[in-house]
Amino acid sequence: MAKLTRETKDGIYSLMLTPYKEDLSIDYDTYEEYADWQVSQGVEHLFAVCGSSEMRELSLDERLKLAELTVKHKGNTTVVATANIEETKEANIEEIKKMEQTGVDGLVLTTKGYGDDDDKLVEYIRDLANTTDLPVFLYEFPGFRPHLMSGKAYGELTKDGLIWGIKDTTSTFEGIKDKIDNKNDSTIIQANMPFLFDSYVAGARGVMATPTSCGGAFFQRFHEAFIGGDMALAEQRYNEIILLDNAIDSGFMASAKELIRLQGVKNFDWRTRCGHDLSSARLRSIKSFYDWCVANELMK
Repeated sequence: MAKLTRETKDGIYSLMLTPYKEDLSIDYDTYEEYADWQVSQGVEHLFAVCGSSEMRELSLDERLKLAELTVKHKGNTTVVATANIEETKEANIEEIKKMEQTGVDGLVLTTKGYGDDDDKLVEYIRDLANTTDLPVFLYEFPGFRPHLMSGKAYGELTKDGLIWGIKDTTSTFEGIKDKIDNKNDSTIIQANMPFLFDSYVAGARGVMATPTSCGGAFFQRFHEAFIGGDMALAEQRYNEIILLDNAIDSGFMASAKELIRLQGVKNFDWRTRCGHDLSSARLRSIKSFYDWCVANELMK
């Protein structure tokens, strides 16, 4: 069974979406089938309880159960999950303890709206990270604003190895490079697709992004080509990722869910709690993209 170590922390962290029934209760049976499908994509890591899971729309019990089910079906991957959604620091500490008990391999902490105060953010993250022995990653989650942290603050948290990596959501190359310049022994994990190739050239070595929720194999092919030194193939794989990213761009959670259904998780409905919707035109567009991918052996 895979283990999350300093040597294995790079790579693709596929985001886990949340399937719902008609009454918007969670369809846990379909989630388990989906987790198996995600593992079949060949990625190294799964990111349960993330922004694309609609984690702020989920209760603590729901988040814990999704994490447990992801661990149950993780195969040869490792699982990380967000562990500081509750309102107060004290509640976050209890949340961390409960998330640890699900069996996840690592924890993700959001910047929790402290992005405009380096000192407060560093103190908050250190206080939480020091309560666990599990690897800790950061997430500039836009659900708690201001969410973007400075490279300086990031460097303070990585200089002694406390923080293992960050899901960077700055969406600017300057912001990405600022983290890379202060990463020490951590991993900069990308959420931005247009700058994915450039960020890898600059030193990023992982992905946590919505398109991984429905196309992890696209990213695994890119990562392997880049790490293997085949830049021409890596650029081709990057171009395929850009097409995937654009295909699901509008109402991305619902669009990604429809692509998952087309790829074999038949009961994965595209309902969301956050209001994403799909018109008949969007459904036709997604089906066209899927057919093209199958014809070009990019999807099954």
